[in-house]
Amino acid sequence: MSATRFELQIDGQRVAGLRAGKPGGLKVLALHGWLDNAASFLPLAEHLPTLDIAMVDLPGHGFSDHLQLTTPYTTPLAIVQTLAIADALGWERFVLLGHSMGAAIASLVAAVAGERVQALVSIEALGGLAAPANETVQRLRTHVDTAMKLETKQLRVFPDLAAPVRARMMVNQLSEASARLLVERGVKEVDGGWTWRSDPRLMLPTAVRMTEDQVCDVVSAIRCPVQVIYATPAQPYFPEPERSQRAALLPDGRLHTLPGHHHVHMDDPEAVAEIIRRFISTLPDTG
Repeated sequence: MSATRFELQIDGQRVAGLRAGKPGGLKVLALHGWLDNAASFLPLAEHLPTLDIAMVDLPGHGFSDHLQLTTPYTTPLAIVQTLAIADALGWERFVLLGHSMGAAIASLVAAVAGERVQALVSIEALGGLAAPANETVQRLRTHVDTAMKLETKQLRVFPDLAAPVRARMMVNQLSEASARLLVERGVKEVDGGWTWRSDPRLMLPTAVRMTEDQVCDVVSAIRCPVQVIYATPAQPYFPEPERSQRAALLPDGRLHTLPGHHHVHMDDPEAVAEIIRRFISTLPDTG
């Protein structure tokens, strides 16, 4: 299946993406993970040809513009941006498909704008990462200290594409094919080779995180049908039993685990697509 490129203008900022599937099919807005891009969903889209899937590069990622220096990357802004993207596509109601950070954002959108979200597919996250309240000041200090040093940090330049592909394979346990998909959309050519396209500010430590109680309040507020997909074994930063306990809070949720790693939707797209197809078939008015 071939995907077509598209660009949207939202408040003067370019949001780029890829679109695949069946025009007029069930509308699915796909949100990728941290430091990934729209290509994250290309393997999955191959196995979901009856859906109309819009895969966006979230601001600061891929071919989308970086946010202005005076605009920080925050969770509330990500919710607003997601709804603005849907508006720019002309979509009043749609299914949200998210992976990792994108799944966290999608969870929040589904909780606060449930009238817009027909259903949610959440891969390798549900709600955002939480932190104890007594870490608040230290997190703020670390964020500010790192931000003050960011301007002097030099971007790494790779001599060829093979080097960043190897880097993604090592960090994320990705197959070479999956890593290459992300890298080819995630780098730009500069003098001496290639460097990452993503906004360096995305590497800043998160300034403020919700507590686990706050995240659970968000998850409990999601009223649409939800399919949660976790790879097993669990990631250290989202361990058991925490991740299953969150899924159990969903008023209309179902959980499926399958062997794999954090990017299971890329390296085992057929298995993930089958779970999504079965879920979609249960939704009202979707066949």
